[in-house]
Amino acid sequence: MNLGRHIEHTNLNPTVDSYAIDQLVGEAKEHGFLGVCVPPFWVKRAQREIGSDKILLVTVAGFPLGYNMTETKLEEISSAIDNGADEIDVVWNISSFKSGNPWTKIEIAKCAQLVHDYQKLLKVIIETAYLSADEIVSACKLCVDAGADFVKTSTGFANAGAKVEHIALMRQSVPGHVGIKASGGIKTRDQAIQLIEAGANRIGTSSGISIVTQDT
Repeated sequence: MNLGRHIEHTNLNPTVDSYAIDQLVGEAKEHGFLGVCVPPFWVKRAQREIGSDKILLVTVAGFPLGYNMTETKLEEISSAIDNGADEIDVVWNISSFKSGNPWTKIEIAKCAQLVHDYQKLLKVIIETAYLSADEIVSACKLCVDAGADFVKTSTGFANAGAKVEHIALMRQSVPGHVGIKASGGIKTRDQAIQLIEAGANRIGTSSGISIVTQDT
């Protein structure tokens, strides 16, 4: 298994600096990672560093809590794409979802429409740490119905990240054309493989180098 082609090499640390962004892109080139995931502020610089290399440039919107106003998320998405982002990982409004508010789906649909207008991809972070099994199923179906291209487990800022059982449940809950991104606390090669075997298409991690260089 070529793990590097599943990995979005990630640095969303609050204190990430320009040197760390340049290093992240350089490491992605060196190790053949599928993409990099950076904060919105650093998208333009990351694009410059990527140059002509075939590395996906991913950023976030509504990060990390997701209860921003929809208009704010849409502006973030538009700016990120203008700056060179290929894919947007938006944090859904779990506060709205927990309230049973129909706006949850409307917001995702608005985000999906905007992203698709630019022929880019939208991943929706549902933060599985805060959801029951039934809620994970409902969340996945809602995201699919609203037009999401991927459903993603976690921001990495909650009290738990990706779990194999959650990935398996998500895979059962979405059609084959919808991807699943596992993220949050993924540190080892074995962990990454287990998540992929459970149904994850992408691995978001800051530990990509150690994962691909660990002994098989």
